[in-house]
Amino acid sequence: AATQPSTNWHLKENAREHHTSKFSSEELIVRRGQTFTITFNGTERPEQNLIFIVETGPKPSKATRTLATFDISSTVSKEGWSAVLQSTSSSSVSISISSPHNAVIGRYRLSVQKGSSAPASLGTFVLLFNPWSSGDDVFIPNKAECEEYVLEEFGIIFAGNKNHISSFGWNFGQFQGDTLDICLSIMDRSLYYRQDPVTDVSHRHDPRYLGRVLSAMVNANDDQGVVLGNWSGKYEGGKNPSSWTGSGEILQSWKKSGFKPVKYGQCWVFAAVLTTVLRCLGIPTRTITNFSSAHDADGNLRVDEFYDAEGNHLEKGADSVWNFHVWNESWFTRNDLGPSYSGWQILDATPQEQSGGIYQCGPASRYAIKEGEVDLDYDGTFVFAEVNADCMYWNYDSATGKKTLIFSKSTEIGASISTKAVGRDDRVDVTSDYKYEEGSAKERDIFKKARKKLGLEDKFDPTAPKLEEVEQKPDISGKFKVAGSLEVGKDLNLLLVLENLQSDAKTVNVNMTAWSTLYTRRRVNQIWKDSISVTLAPKEEKQFPIKIKYPEYQQQLTTDKTIQVTALCHVEDGIQVLVKRNITLDNPNIDIQVLGEAKVNKEVVVEVAFTNPIDTEVKDCVLQVEGSDLLQGILELRIPPLKASETSSTKFKLIPSEAGPKHLLVNFSCDKFADIKTFKMVNVIN
Repeated sequence: AATQPSTNWHLKENAREHHTSKFSSEELIVRRGQTFTITFNGTERPEQNLIFIVETGPKPSKATRTLATFDISSTVSKEGWSAVLQSTSSSSVSISISSPHNAVIGRYRLSVQKGSSAPASLGTFVLLFNPWSSGDDVFIPNKAECEEYVLEEFGIIFAGNKNHISSFGWNFGQFQGDTLDICLSIMDRSLYYRQDPVTDVSHRHDPRYLGRVLSAMVNANDDQGVVLGNWSGKYEGGKNPSSWTGSGEILQSWKKSGFKPVKYGQCWVFAAVLTTVLRCLGIPTRTITNFSSAHDADGNLRVDEFYDAEGNHLEKGADSVWNFHVWNESWFTRNDLGPSYSGWQILDATPQEQSGGIYQCGPASRYAIKEGEVDLDYDGTFVFAEVNADCMYWNYDSATGKKTLIFSKSTEIGASISTKAVGRDDRVDVTSDYKYEEGSAKERDIFKKARKKLGLEDKFDPTAPKLEEVEQKPDISGKFKVAGSLEVGKDLNLLLVLENLQSDAKTVNVNMTAWSTLYTRRRVNQIWKDSISVTLAPKEEKQFPIKIKYPEYQQQLTTDKTIQVTALCHVEDGIQVLVKRNITLDNPNIDIQVLGEAKVNKEVVVEVAFTNPIDTEVKDCVLQVEGSDLLQGILELRIPPLKASETSSTKFKLIPSEAGPKHLLVNFSCDKFADIKTFKMVNVIN
């Protein structure tokens, strides 16, 4: 009987050539369209009729390109799999094997057959996308972009609101532990695989297909996917979405629970986990934050917001505008649409609207979105609306059901679209890649083109009931100005500025409210209300100071730290004017110091300091620390209560496992402050 050959996979050398050295695996992990070398023994005179067999998936076949057989040839094949003899000795043979540029990705079984004897298994290897190879659909010519969008395990996610952009770090960790195995099992648990495993596996050569499937699998809707969304403001039975600092803990929890959805996520969590999975598989991917992001539920490219006479924002209608929304861009060609549509493609794993009957979104070509080509695959209309919808603000009288248009705005949605810079911890604005300049003729032309493609010819949606849709010119204008700092723990000082635009005096009754909200602007608790009556002389501008004290809002604030302030101004004998502002408060700072030099496999001490900024004690203090290649998993430290103005200093040790620029992420929580986040770049030397 043939003895089982033993295989030397040349793990180090192959990994170096294939940019897979960061995986910590005993299994060979290589990229498609590129040769790798293996050596095996147990065959004499190998050059004679050796046949290699590679197969993947449940029912491998040549028809579905999940099975290939090939013998030793003199050159690498351009089309299929091939093997070239490198060297032989009396007991072993070295072969370099190459796969096609468009091979199915995943785990393969490799065996060798000599003559008519039975095939002998050489073992398994994993094949990934290859953004370094010009023949691959995910090829990205710029090497620095390959480093950032495939190999970088740290990211920065932008949040807050368009007047006040904030950011926090995230540990993608795509090369840590068994993340790759978890990513492969995500593919095998999708609805597509369950319905037809053979066809699903045969499509896994295509980043378009996998991007769409994985956008469905990262959310739990439909398929018991990875993360369960929760936008209620109440997170019992799970973790508050703002408390995560990386994808590793989420993917591990999903696996350890027997693939039960992890509680809970909001948009940046879905986007960050999808980034981890796609980077792990070799598809260049980044997170994108869109500020004032529209959720247009009915596909008419406009969002309607309703307010009552008091100025309260009503939960009416399915449309909404979020302070920010985070999605993904992945880089690949669009052979289905044509060359100009290749490049960055939008994918969104947050479950907002169904597409093809399930919660998935994209890939939508970013170029198509900019050009208003909303009819192209996939989900162009929804994405176009996220960055371009017009806003309509209505006064709604619940007693009579009457809606009156207060005003509309075409420049509100899709501001400061942001992503992390390549190779630097900075923000890059990509708004101009999504749309022409706001307010320009070209931008309005594209908007009209998109409406026309959707059959929405007239100014307003013909399906809507006929309303007073003619906008009247207001007699006054108003805005909220921030006076002083926007910090949790401090009083909130605002100015309501009202200006009379007419040349006769105006009397105005103003109803003001402040609500704590989620970042989706969903109202949670009313914090404050007041009403004033003012007379404005002709062309006069007046300022009215508003103070909301910390004790007034402290109990009501959500962990998103967002407050919506509105003033509905009823002008006597004139039309109503709505003044509103969404405010995001900053957490106090937390400080990280690395004490000494960080060296591979040597202990280094890190100190984290936090000063209690309020005049009451804070308790239940917990510090969470993580960072790829700096420590394994997550370190959790409990910290004693802190009196007013007291500073806590916490020290812990790291043992870095790899050289280079690494990022340490810290999350501090206590009873008064949720999820104060910061990160620090640690340069590890050999």
